[in-house]
Amino acid sequence: MLNLFRITSILEGISYLSLFAVTMPLKYLADLPMPNKYVGYAHGGLFIAYCLLAVIFWWKMKWSYKRGFILLIASLLPFATFYVDKKYLKPLAK
Repeated sequence: MLNLFRITSILEGISYLSLFAVTMPLKYLADLPMPNKYVGYAHGGLFIAYCLLAVIFWWKMKWSYKRGFILLIASLLPFATFYVDKKYLKPLAK
C-alpha cells in the first residue's frame, strides 16, 4: 500500500508539472491542443487516485486531521506531492 501511494504521489506531481509547464504553453503559444488533452486526462486520473489513496492511507495510519489535511492539500499545489513523499512517506519505507 505504501509503495503504491508513493508511486502515485510522484506520478501525480510529475503530471501536474507537465500539464502546466509543458502542455499549457504548447496549447496556447504553439496552438497544439492534443498533448494538453492527454496529459490532462492522465493528471485527472492520477489526481483522483492520489486523493483516494491519501484518505485510505490517512485512515489506515490513524494520523491526525492536520496530517490528513496536508496530504489532501498537497494534491492542489505544485511540488507539494514531492514534499509529502519526502517528509511523510519515505521515512515509513525504511
